[in-house]
Amino acid sequence: MARAPLAAEAVGRIDLIFAAERAINGLPAEQRLAVRQQEIAPLVAELESWMRETRATLSRHSDLAKAMNYMLTRREAFSRFLSDGRICLTNNAAERALRGIALGRKAWLFAGSDRGGHRAAAMYSLIVTAKLNDVDPRAWLAGVLARIADHPASRLHELLPWNWQNKTSRQAAAA
Repeated sequence: MARAPLAAEAVGRIDLIFAAERAINGLPAEQRLAVRQQEIAPLVAELESWMRETRATLSRHSDLAKAMNYMLTRREAFSRFLSDGRICLTNNAAERALRGIALGRKAWLFAGSDRGGHRAAAMYSLIVTAKLNDVDPRAWLAGVLARIADHPASRLHELLPWNWQNKTSRQAAAA
């Protein structure tokens, strides 16, 4: 017998969303988006509707009501993955990418200054973004730094890791 049947119901509904997402994990973004819009969006809508109905019956001081309020106030951010197949349902990849930084923080305790710390954080972000897009960070940074001075500001998006192609790979593709 469940001690908190409403909490169990919420977790069960969320589990259905995660189960549907696991089934499409690894597919191209376009296919994930199609499945999300057809199968997962109705589950998210049902969860939201159920939460709104259930929330209205709870005391505002209830822990479950607080959890539902948290979710409902962030509904737009939570459901953004339904409109973009590239977005992950969880932030597990980001957390895994940051694990190395967290483990090394004692060694990197002194960045020289706050400004140095901000620069290091920006560099970590760029490197991890390149890795997440299956781009060699060293080659990407070298290529971007070699081209950025002559590259039009209106086309900087071309140099982002998910759009970037090494000059040699473009020449090989043209041949």
